[in-house]
Amino acid sequence: MDYKAMYQEKLTTAAEAVKIVKSGDWVDYGWSAVHPRVLDEALAARAEELYDVKCRGGVALWRPAIADAPNAAEHFSWNSWHMTGYERKLINEGMGFYAPMRYSELPRFYRENLDPVDVAMFQVCPMDEHGWFNFGVGASHIIAMCEKAKKIIVEVNENLPRCLGGHDCNIHISQVDMIVEGNASLVELPNGSISEVDQKVAELIVEEISDGSCLQLGIGGMPNAVGALIAKSDLKDLGVHTEMYVDGFVDIALAGKITGRNKALDRGRQVYAFAAGTKKMYDYLNNNPECMGAPVDYTNDVRVVSQLDKFMSINNAVDLDLFGQVNAESTGTKHISGAGGQLDFVLGAYLSKGGKSFICCSSTFTTKDGTVKSRILPTLNPGSIVTDTRANTHWLVTEYGKVNLKGLATWQKAAAIISVAHPDFRDELIAAAEQMKIWRKSNKR
Repeated sequence: MDYKAMYQEKLTTAAEAVKIVKSGDWVDYGWSAVHPRVLDEALAARAEELYDVKCRGGVALWRPAIADAPNAAEHFSWNSWHMTGYERKLINEGMGFYAPMRYSELPRFYRENLDPVDVAMFQVCPMDEHGWFNFGVGASHIIAMCEKAKKIIVEVNENLPRCLGGHDCNIHISQVDMIVEGNASLVELPNGSISEVDQKVAELIVEEISDGSCLQLGIGGMPNAVGALIAKSDLKDLGVHTEMYVDGFVDIALAGKITGRNKALDRGRQVYAFAAGTKKMYDYLNNNPECMGAPVDYTNDVRVVSQLDKFMSINNAVDLDLFGQVNAESTGTKHISGAGGQLDFVLGAYLSKGGKSFICCSSTFTTKDGTVKSRILPTLNPGSIVTDTRANTHWLVTEYGKVNLKGLATWQKAAAIISVAHPDFRDELIAAAEQMKIWRKSNKR
């Protein structure tokens, strides 16, 4: 077939392409860095013609253009699978909502639980000679989204890294309805700064990692600190299997610490569902056969993760309570991010032979008025979300130490958690534990 001729037949402008969107439609965007850019802007320009268009995406690295349309909430809603700061603001503006999920289940949501997608639109790499468009750094769940889409519009961006090696990370031109060329610059996600607390927590975690371990890092200062320490360590033959590929992995790989030779699955490959970071990371992923983009129902599947020996999962928490319940999603009822894949990896790492999952956080935080508060609470604040249940939490790490919470009775667990709380809050936490009948006098010995 003449794919170049087919390309020209389907090539159009963004303004023409989004004319297929009707009031009441569900319009699904790509994930994170592959959110559409010019298509989003063109859809925003049609705001006054449309009503109740429900857009869906997640991990937005910039503010969606539809949010800046006049009276945006009257025309559009933004429904996020996992929120960033840009998306949180949309909640307060009356047009943003969160769609709860366990990330590994997202492709199945599309295939089994959601109504058909009226329009799917997302960025892709330029078409290859065989007529395929690569999903770049956003494989995640896009193929499942396309399977349920009535219409598919791709926005070609020559700046998008071509990510190799996985399955369900390309779409053929024969499956595409319209093609738009965008070529927007990639939005970078800067590395978070590393605090003294992050550094101390990272040191405690890296002590638990041995040669041949397989790594999953979350996002933020603490995972960045772990990555930086590993890059400077004597560790060797590490593997990578993660949902989000971040700059920390590049630093570890360039330091010669990653070979993946001990992985039972995808030997020698760094596996991930999507990526967001700096230009250094995007350049590293581009056409790199060592790296493997794959759908999230593979990367985050507990059954897959459990087959990777010495799996090390490292993630953050907002706060937790004396029962061992972890909240990584909200401050009370105020939404922050989402469930993501944290529980996927908490479960998978514990099932892995020699595996460990670490939930890490600073022991305290300071409010805007200068008040210091404990992240370790007697019980979670009303409205807080339980991301990891008390039965699933494995290792807890703060700057005051690390504790393994598996197998402990409630009084033992309370004592262990309090032992890594800030000293200024320990007495009141003990008093609360006593009141809740999860404390024994012998704990004080």
